Amino acid sequence: MPSEVSRLRTGVKGIDDLIEGGIPEGFLVAVTGEPGCGKTIFSIHFINQGILDGDKCIYITTEESRESIMRQASQFGMDFEKAMEDGKLIIVDALMGREDKWSLKSLDMEALVEKIIEAKKELGYGRARIAIDSLSAFWLDRPAMARRYSYYLKKVLSKWNFTILAVSQYAITTAESFGWGIEHIADGIIRFRRALRGGELKRFVIIEKMRQTNHSRYLHEIDIRPGVGLMVLGRVERRVENYKLPPDVMRRIIEAKRRAEEIL
Repeated sequence: MPSEVSRLRTGVKGIDDLIEGGIPEGFLVAVTGEPGCGKTIFSIHFINQGILDGDKCIYITTEESRESIMRQASQFGMDFEKAMEDGKLIIVDALMGREDKWSLKSLDMEALVEKIIEAKKELGYGRARIAIDSLSAFWLDRPAMARRYSYYLKKVLSKWNFTILAVSQYAITTAESFGWGIEHIADGIIRFRRALRGGELKRFVIIEKMRQTNHSRYLHEIDIRPGVGLMVLGRVERRVENYKLPPDVMRRIIEAKRRAEEIL
């Protein structure tokens, strides 16, 4: 009989319920979607749950400062500052270009991997989880490199048994920034969406891929609430055409993907 899959809770119960209790240990999961749909807050939940579960946790931030991530966590009752003081968490700042030990001066993939391994050695032995928010920042000016960079990251870090959340930004007006390569290489894809309904911003999540998992295949509405964070409200009874991308946007995405694959 096959052995039972060891899973890591994400910290969002409603999402864990969609993936048989959590993300399989050792997976690289792509967290994708437009800006403002909940990817960073989901990543914060994932790391906070790791702290609670005794995992060694590393958060890579490329689009906000270390202090910004800490402030956001505190808004939801998550004390990242204490976790850092207790040696349970390292936040690597890849935005501000500081001189301190846990900063990256440039968005270089090899430097990122070296810094992650250095952080793991600092944290010590034990199960480890990483959130990279966002990984697509490393190839925004060279999107055709997305697959190669993603493969390199997964190949090297798999030897260290990390479970990785890799955020992939998706700008609806510039399909060039979307990381096609990571979706092919990732063991799972959790896609966040947003839409205006009756003048109100609505957010959604769907599990598009999760290996070794009988995952939900339905769209679910989510909300972000002060003091709580991200929560799943329930399954959406909606036709696919009500939330899929407009035809002209899909055409640009397909064309960008074709060009990237030709370069590779």
